[in-house]
Amino acid sequence: MNFIEKIINKAKLDKKTIVLPESTDLRILEAAVKIKELLIANIVLIWDESEIKKLAPNLDFSWIKIENPLNSDKYEFYVNEFFELRKEKWITKEQALEIIKDPLYFGVMMVKKWDADGMVAGAIHATSDTLRPALQIIKTALDAKIVSSFFVMVVPECNYWSDWVFVYTDCWLIENPDTEQLSEIAISWAKSFQSLVWETPKVAMLSYSTYWSAKSELTEKVIKATELTKSKAPNLLIDWELQFDAAIIESVAKSKAPWSPIWWQANVLVFPDLNAWNIAYKLTQRLARAEAYWPITQWLAKPVNDLSRWCSVDDIVWVVAITCVQAE
Repeated sequence: MNFIEKIINKAKLDKKTIVLPESTDLRILEAAVKIKELLIANIVLIWDESEIKKLAPNLDFSWIKIENPLNSDKYEFYVNEFFELRKEKWITKEQALEIIKDPLYFGVMMVKKWDADGMVAGAIHATSDTLRPALQIIKTALDAKIVSSFFVMVVPECNYWSDWVFVYTDCWLIENPDTEQLSEIAISWAKSFQSLVWETPKVAMLSYSTYWSAKSELTEKVIKATELTKSKAPNLLIDWELQFDAAIIESVAKSKAPWSPIWWQANVLVFPDLNAWNIAYKLTQRLARAEAYWPITQWLAKPVNDLSRWCSVDDIVWVVAITCVQAE
């Protein structure tokens, strides 16, 4: 059973309600029907019902809830709640009336007020447009200092052991994390790895240096972030600062990091900045033919995940499944 099959099976055990606000896109509608048929989640589509059926006349939308903000009995309630949340930011009641007509804002209000458990969008919206309503309305979890993101990379027929599953982070939201942010990213994604993959997280704080073989501002940031992480999460299996091969190859690790607590079996790879992450992710995807499951957000008070604009129907299905698991 592969990673996504495990996630889907877990989602089925505790079926959640997920909002798909981009119902003007046929991929979203096809995914909604597929999710219904696979019994993964209860789905809410946001748009006019007659327009949805006109766009996809051959799809069966029975047992799928469709909400139109313009005639929803929740509209006034959401407007008032949004106005109370944002009035200190100089939002007027008239502006709130218009903003909540936006399916993204309406969908996030559903999640905020417990009418849904999570939301997935981004097929036709930029990441900033998808996450802005979530940051304004849902905000961060009580124990969170930052919102970050990660990719799950599944490497088939791995030379080190088969079907190796990695978390690559931070992939989207924080371009150049400072020491505190890098520490929070390591701790949060170790927890997510354990909840999603059900294996012990082994965190490598990646650098161009291994164990002080070089010294610069770049390596010092990683070293200090690791020290901070060890003080905050003393039971976490984590090692500093490591070159990638010292984190995953036994012979290299025995030479360069013989006392490493992660035993050259890193599965949570914390990159020092977005440049390093993006280069590594694309190399892994293209040269190793890895499957990239992207990008998953962490530390919002309730889960909202962003799709890529070139996503497939299957991509939407698995992101909904992951959102369901996060909502647990």
